[in-house]
Amino acid sequence: MGILDFLKRPAFRDPVVGNLVRQGRYWRGQISLGSERDVSMLLAGTRAAPGEAGLGLARELGPRYATLLPAIERALFEHYEPYAEAVASGEAGHLEEVPRLTSPEQVWGHISLVRVLIEPLGGVDTVEIAYRTDWDTEHTLGARFQGWALIELNGSVI
Repeated sequence: MGILDFLKRPAFRDPVVGNLVRQGRYWRGQISLGSERDVSMLLAGTRAAPGEAGLGLARELGPRYATLLPAIERALFEHYEPYAEAVASGEAGHLEEVPRLTSPEQVWGHISLVRVLIEPLGGVDTVEIAYRTDWDTEHTLGARFQGWALIELNGSVI
């Protein structure tokens, strides 16, 4: 052991999730979701290791992601609708041009995947998948799942 080893960031290797490094309050790594590769992922845990429940959710998320998409697109479309209505009525002159979407599945061409956060929320392990959108450029929207059910689409997530 070297004299400055205590300054090294703790590392953790999971056979499914891959390499994680402790930084701040989270274990940081990357995950692939659908066609998106190397998406930033943060996992809660102790200084010694990521939480076992969160690690289990991270292992499941990649294969399960496609089943979550219908709920995510509906929530994103519901978030989009007031922006489109405000622009159409002329009430939102300060907003940039909002895309014209007529159905939930059209949101995918107007969003980008930012990161995944897995941590307890209200004592329940929660998966949050964060997106940026073309219609709400001031916020990052987090689709939060508990027990693989969408509980909310939260704006202004970290």
